[in-house]
Amino acid sequence: MSTMLRTGQKADLPVINGVIERAVMTWRLPDRVKRLSLPLYRYGAPDLDHLELWVADTGDGIAGVAAWEPADPADLPEGWSGLLLHGLYVDPARQGEGHGARLLEACLGRARALGLDGVLVRAQADAEAFFRARGLERLPVRDASRDYALRYWQRV
Repeated sequence: MSTMLRTGQKADLPVINGVIERAVMTWRLPDRVKRLSLPLYRYGAPDLDHLELWVADTGDGIAGVAAWEPADPADLPEGWSGLLLHGLYVDPARQGEGHGARLLEACLGRARALGLDGVLVRAQADAEAFFRARGLERLPVRDASRDYALRYWQRV
């Protein structure tokens, strides 16, 4: 069965949020922290007006989701433009099948198509190895009061 990348729709949101919940619950954090933070990771209909949301649809369900938006220039390497990969989640039962890599490549392709310099990622600690394995460069923290600690950058 082949995977199709497509734009996520309002009707997909319950399934998308299920993928996100299952992914977040695998993170190496205390269960209480995961439960309390989970509402911040879910997407709602208003998010579709501000984010590009894509899904990896295997034909028998959504295996992964990625969302991106224009990045704040203050968060990017100086003088560069880019997209912020807002979230990238793969259902734990479908990890290792390439869905995350395909969704990341879709984001990079979108940045290229828009004439931007690259993609910025604010990674969760459990995802660092995924982004490093795909050649993303860890950015230094310039301002500890503002910068997200685990920022990665991929030039397109």
